[in-house]
Amino acid sequence: MKTDLSQKLFARAQQLFPGGVNSPVRAFRGVGGTPRFIARGRGSRMWDVDGNELVDYVGSWGPLILGHCHPDVMRAVQEAMKAGSSFGAPCPAEILLAELVQARMPWVQRMRFCSSGTEATTAAIRLARGFTGRDDFLKFDGCYHGAGDPLLVKAGSGVETLGLPDSPGVPADLARHTLTLPWNDLAAVERLFAGRGGSIAAIITEPVVGNMGVLVPKPGYLEGLQAVCRKHGALLIVDEVMTGFRVAAGGACGRYGLAPDLVTFGKVIGGGLPVGAFGGRAEVMDRVAPAGPVYQAGTLSGNPMAMAAGRATLERLEPAGYQRLEELSARLADGLAAQARAAGVPVQVNRVGSMLTVFFSAGPVFDAASARKSDTGRFGRWFHAMLEGGIYLPPSQFEAAFVSLAHTPEDVEETIRVAGPAFAAAAKG
Repeated sequence: MKTDLSQKLFARAQQLFPGGVNSPVRAFRGVGGTPRFIARGRGSRMWDVDGNELVDYVGSWGPLILGHCHPDVMRAVQEAMKAGSSFGAPCPAEILLAELVQARMPWVQRMRFCSSGTEATTAAIRLARGFTGRDDFLKFDGCYHGAGDPLLVKAGSGVETLGLPDSPGVPADLARHTLTLPWNDLAAVERLFAGRGGSIAAIITEPVVGNMGVLVPKPGYLEGLQAVCRKHGALLIVDEVMTGFRVAAGGACGRYGLAPDLVTFGKVIGGGLPVGAFGGRAEVMDRVAPAGPVYQAGTLSGNPMAMAAGRATLERLEPAGYQRLEELSARLADGLAAQARAAGVPVQVNRVGSMLTVFFSAGPVFDAASARKSDTGRFGRWFHAMLEGGIYLPPSQFEAAFVSLAHTPEDVEETIRVAGPAFAAAAKG
């Protein structure tokens, strides 16, 4: 596979951007080698600047559930742009998308659009503190909720990929209000709240962890978090930036039967354009300015092009589509596991809906500690063998891969075929 132009571009980029990239995991530090610079995408595939064709399981890290350049989404964005790219004023497109969200997630009684998942989660934390009058909140080891200061304590995603400590630049006085526990351990949460529940404003969690690789909640765990919050007067914030409209029409909350106080969104809700949102109980959301005293604002919030892309995407996500995603993703997960067994390589393939991760681990992976036991060296060799075979996966052991409705059974079978020799190559190191 040719990489000459990607290498030249990366050399130039390193003179312009920290580490040569504008988001850390793109730098391939978790797997080594040169990141591919992408020229274009269509359907389930991308082409890099050297002309290599790749079956894409990153999908812009999740939002492209319909695939690259879906014609209906592109048409909606182009029509919106003709009318104006930004107004800084209310527009009808905001209402149309919000009504679609509320129809699928009735627990979102009020919502506020913003421009990123990080904006959404940091605003949700501020709102929870303002609503409860408490300063502390609980997050979980390995869960990534964006790059806001209070959320970079024991974060996953690129923080985990790069092996970074809790980020320098976050004041200790701020970090001390961020409490952390292992994910999937309900008893630990109950003990913490028994001792200091009166100081905790909220629990924030990914319902299915995607930023430590895919971690699946144990039966009763999410429901238990909700019960603890109800008992102690804290808010439950479910971070659906990755899972919202991805794992089911009602997101993970719908899939697991949750009724959270606040939910955060990104990715699929914007159909591939920069977007975020947070919403939930009217009583809580009505504390947000200008209805209430908790301030949140953004010049590009409700951007008409992002609203159009999100609406076009959600309108095309029907029950038959989610069933197809389940079937394709199950076949991919089962096929990868079978190829690993044939090669004698111990792996765990964790999957929920169309999100999955192949962990190079002999034991079950269910929290950050068990994920960190994975053999990242083997993962890196497997990643590069898959890439050489034309399969583009997340360049980190600690990220999720995504299946889209643009993927075909033939794409999946091709991926499984390439995986056989790739697992064999991983075993040789």
